[in-house]
Amino acid sequence: MPDNTTRREFLKAATTGVAAAATTISAATAAAARSASDKLIVGLIGCGGRGTHDAGLFQKTPNVEVAWVCDVDESRLRSAATKLGVDSTRAVSDLRRILNDKAVAAVIVATPDHWHSPAAILACEAGKHVYVEKPISHNIREGRLLVEASARNKTLVQHGTQVRSTPMMIEAVKLLREGIIGEVLVAKCWNIQLRGPLPPGKNTDPPAGFDYDTWVGPATMIPYRTNRVHNRWTMWYHFGAGDAGNDGVHDLDYTRWGLGVEGHPNRVSGPGGKYFTDDEQEFPDTQQVAFEYSGDGKPGSRRMLIYEQRLWSTNYPNHCDSGAEFYGTRGQMFLSRRGKVQVWDSRSQPVKINVEPGPQNDVLHVKNLCDAIRDGAPLNAPALVGHLSTSLAHLANISTRVGRSLVFDPQAEQIVGDAEANALVRREYREHWGTPRGA
Repeated sequence: MPDNTTRREFLKAATTGVAAAATTISAATAAAARSASDKLIVGLIGCGGRGTHDAGLFQKTPNVEVAWVCDVDESRLRSAATKLGVDSTRAVSDLRRILNDKAVAAVIVATPDHWHSPAAILACEAGKHVYVEKPISHNIREGRLLVEASARNKTLVQHGTQVRSTPMMIEAVKLLREGIIGEVLVAKCWNIQLRGPLPPGKNTDPPAGFDYDTWVGPATMIPYRTNRVHNRWTMWYHFGAGDAGNDGVHDLDYTRWGLGVEGHPNRVSGPGGKYFTDDEQEFPDTQQVAFEYSGDGKPGSRRMLIYEQRLWSTNYPNHCDSGAEFYGTRGQMFLSRRGKVQVWDSRSQPVKINVEPGPQNDVLHVKNLCDAIRDGAPLNAPALVGHLSTSLAHLANISTRVGRSLVFDPQAEQIVGDAEANALVRREYREHWGTPRGA
């Protein structure tokens, strides 16, 4: 990650197309099509548990080498290098070292949420393909900037919603498209699990061997806090997207997919808050959010997606903590990334289907990106798909945070008639990092 002297250029490059942080790289060369016999060289950015997991999946994919690892925590960096068998000279704290290597075809971005889009945009500007963990962005505007960077540089961005590559989910959505339950008008998904309270924290100096300044990166600076870094940072406004963006985005993604809606919703209503946990977490533990897609406003065109979240319960629908129900004019489908699918007709009688149950498949999701890089196979979860699904999590959180319903302009990606809520569509950036164009 960048040093103090060039941070303004670093983030500015990510959003202007200048790519000043990687001037030695030819995007056309780095993103050139590769034959199936070519080895794909991959770099990991973010060496926590999820990052090393993802890198391990790439290593298990034929003819792929994880050659670089990057993290601002020295202990995590050394551990990942050892675990993944990466030479110590390629275990770095500055992600530009990876982006400047012309041999690198793709990078894995598994940083905290607030770095997902900025790091992925930099990679696109450097001509690298990207596997970016969910959520694809910290806010709606950043997601759009990444979609634009991917298109502008002709680089592939695979979002870490692995259900898009899971055979059971693909087959189930195909059945919905074929009309097995008629016209699907409403779908409900849930993220229900038992999350413990956040332990009390205190502001201290960062520990030795940890570059907190770079960890904060483009976000405005706030003090180091013992329960905020490496410990549920997802639940802090400054760095995360709550559990809607952490786990819920999976459910929102395949529910939106099955419902068959494109673009953004027009209206959002998200009551909720901290109903159970009395701790420092800022995001809600309870939400009940309705998204309306109005279409042309006529019967048959409108759709509704409902997101339910309870982080203090182990009692969930259909005995499954993560799932979705699709309500059609001729029946109902239950679908879960835990490997479950059931269909009933309009009389609530079971319908036999020829779909093999199976949980979300991380291996196939990584393979899909590698195949897309090598031979142009269709990408299952490109940047736009990730942006549209992740934006649902952001809109849910904004509605709950301000305590009222929202009217959203899908084309402008702006909240209409509510300046306070609309300010949360984007974020402020630290002065010495520079402000992204359009952010």
